[in-house]
Amino acid sequence: MEQLLTVAPDVHLWTEQRGAPDAPPLLLIMGAGASGLGWPEPLVDALAARHRVIRYDHRDTGRSTWLYEQRPYRITDLAEDAVAVLDGLGVERAHLVGLSLGGMLTQLLIADHPDRVLSATLIGTAALSTTPYTHPDGTVLPAEELPGISPEVLELWSQPVEDHGPEAELDRRVTHWRALSGDQLPFDAPHFRDLERRIIEHAGRHTTSPAHALADDSGMLRTEALATTEVPVQVILAPAEPVFPPPHAQHLTQAIRGAHLTEIPGMGHALPPRLLPILTRAILSHTQGVTAPNVS
Repeated sequence: MEQLLTVAPDVHLWTEQRGAPDAPPLLLIMGAGASGLGWPEPLVDALAARHRVIRYDHRDTGRSTWLYEQRPYRITDLAEDAVAVLDGLGVERAHLVGLSLGGMLTQLLIADHPDRVLSATLIGTAALSTTPYTHPDGTVLPAEELPGISPEVLELWSQPVEDHGPEAELDRRVTHWRALSGDQLPFDAPHFRDLERRIIEHAGRHTTSPAHALADDSGMLRTEALATTEVPVQVILAPAEPVFPPPHAQHLTQAIRGAHLTEIPGMGHALPPRLLPILTRAILSHTQGVTAPNVS
């Protein structure tokens, strides 16, 4: 079921729900500049066997409002949008799954709205914390000295995005996914081309917005709140991750109280078909045993 929610004056977010209405809610939060359709259909369907799965388009993506140039916002506003989605759909508390920037927004919700979060799974993200990372050998590394984005991805991100038509844009996006996928598994180019073609059709445009790259990202640290949270948190360890490479995932488990690590061999900063069953099992294993209250 699709629904357009008003989350602020003149700001509307596209949402979709799948699964039994009385099942425990699970909110999927995508990364920067990414439509909710970035969550692959097989993953959504598999999660919907046990959950009322909700996905949505951020502002300036998909079918949601594109208005950044007229009304700039902060990254923290995107986290409040997620709360507004829950409010608009009558969901008191939900399991959260966040990818990349979505993982950071999920951390903001854990810290600022723990009463709305049943559990959280973080994928391909970095800790919103100044807690240093302690290596297994006891060496301590300041959080700001953790490894950065791979040169290949940085090079792609430094290039201007020019409009040469839909097919050229699909080529660009597939090249981007190839770099994000890492080098440990064969790259499924047809899958990602089909995924992006459906995203373009969904949005009704092949152009993208730089809004999330331009948005103010200050005031996002939540060191103390994450270190004392009672929200059950799972961190996905992706060995081929090129954006937040190891030990970022391990650092998350040290920065977030009680967080545990689940490794998915070969995974990078993408959701290829061959890894979806493993990821599904990891998410469902984590949410199992945590029940949602009745919602209206």
